[in-house]
Amino acid sequence: MAVYTDVSFEDAAALFARLGLGPLQNLQGIRSGIENSNFFATAASGQWVLTLFERLSQSELPYYLELMRHFAADRLPVPSPQADEQGQLVHELAGKPAAVVSRLAGEPVLLPQSTHCAQIGQLLGRLHRIGERFAMHQAHNRGPAWWGRTVPELQPFVGSEIQALMDSELRFQQGVAGSAAGLALPRGHIHADLFRDNAMFEESPQGPNLSGVLDFYFAGEDVLLFDLAVCINDWCIDDASGRIAHDRAQVLVDAYRSEREWEHGEWRLLPAMLRAAAFRFWLSRLRDWHLPREASLLTPKEPGHFERMLADRIDNPWLPDV
Repeated sequence: MAVYTDVSFEDAAALFARLGLGPLQNLQGIRSGIENSNFFATAASGQWVLTLFERLSQSELPYYLELMRHFAADRLPVPSPQADEQGQLVHELAGKPAAVVSRLAGEPVLLPQSTHCAQIGQLLGRLHRIGERFAMHQAHNRGPAWWGRTVPELQPFVGSEIQALMDSELRFQQGVAGSAAGLALPRGHIHADLFRDNAMFEESPQGPNLSGVLDFYFAGEDVLLFDLAVCINDWCIDDASGRIAHDRAQVLVDAYRSEREWEHGEWRLLPAMLRAAAFRFWLSRLRDWHLPREASLLTPKEPGHFERMLADRIDNPWLPDV
């Protein structure tokens, strides 16, 4: 969520009027994130998020927005996309495809505890189950095919040690994906980016309550276990070292399995998927670092965190108690 494309208040107000959301009162660019141009919007009808899509094409967008609408209809706490009079969820603003979704209440949690991890695990399990009934299809665009294209693209910008690690991990992941066990892993619709800053919590007398999950614009069809690994690698770690906090990871896994039980021993490949999740985001941050795009509020994130994480997942594979 950065700002690559500036939007005038008048143009945004016209879109909100067309969507029947009432007079626009305030529009503010969002600093966090790196993929799209995002704005908080306040209108007579409530709080909204306006997104202009910088990379995704017009043909790709219906999948993401319809997936969100599917989850929202099943009472998952996700943003609800707003349609125009023709029922279209994809709009146009400042020459870019755009969407308006409801703004979720709450705040991200920077230092998650077991109670947060349990709620995230349970939500992810529900999401994977409910996704089984979603009829549209679209591949995860940051999956293994993207890794294979990105590694050679980055090689001119990095030293020999990083090149060797990238090449080695790519070969390992390609081997896992092509193995009988890898091919048998259950697949479905995944969020693929369920980091702490994409989940909102509200405080209640009973403690923190997960109020919503956002940013589905990396979603797609891929290995379900990969989605779980992405969550563990962010919610269940020691931030300084990147190592897994085993107690929180076990809580998250148990909560996930309360909603969706593993099939045919898929958990045995969790160490490989934890490596895959670290590898994917390391490549993404390396690419943003060495091949940045211009944005008025963008600061690329340092890639060393995921390099250290990948090295740890290689040296210290983790399996939960099952």
